[in-house]
Amino acid sequence: MDGTEEKGTRRRVHPATRIGHVHLKVADIERSLGFYRDLLGFEVTQRYGEDAVFLSAGGYHHHIGLNTWESKGAPPPRRGTTGLFHLAVLYPDRRELAKALKNLVDASYPLDGASDHGVSEALYLRDPDQNGVELYADRPEEEWPRTADGGLAMVTRPLDLRGLLAEVEGPEGGS
Repeated sequence: MDGTEEKGTRRRVHPATRIGHVHLKVADIERSLGFYRDLLGFEVTQRYGEDAVFLSAGGYHHHIGLNTWESKGAPPPRRGTTGLFHLAVLYPDRRELAKALKNLVDASYPLDGASDHGVSEALYLRDPDQNGVELYADRPEEEWPRTADGGLAMVTRPLDLRGLLAEVEGPEGGS
């Protein structure tokens, strides 16, 4: 079975399938660029006039799309309604996540939270349109907590932000 075939009555997606990008409705393109481009460091790959922009990391065609096609000047959705909970940005390692945290601290950008999930370390914040954003780095798979039968045993514990920042601050990490 290659992952796309049916097993019983349940269909399974191929294991190499990935989520490629997120496209967000925003109220103000320039304000959103201030967050995704200037604060988080994504690069603009293409603009569609004043109504849409595409951003990426590493030259990919786009990881994030922003548009005002249905939302120019609109207020953010009310809390407690359906919609996007958060988008997640996976950093290649803990040090790169620490650099992202340092950028947020240096910009006095507020966090909603920070968690150690056993399998990953995550920072939670909101973009200017109040979309949830998770910045995270996975631990090596061999370090993931497991149950006695080998299943995942994810947790939610407070993340040691000082320990994370130590990756890029001080004599060992430099700045």
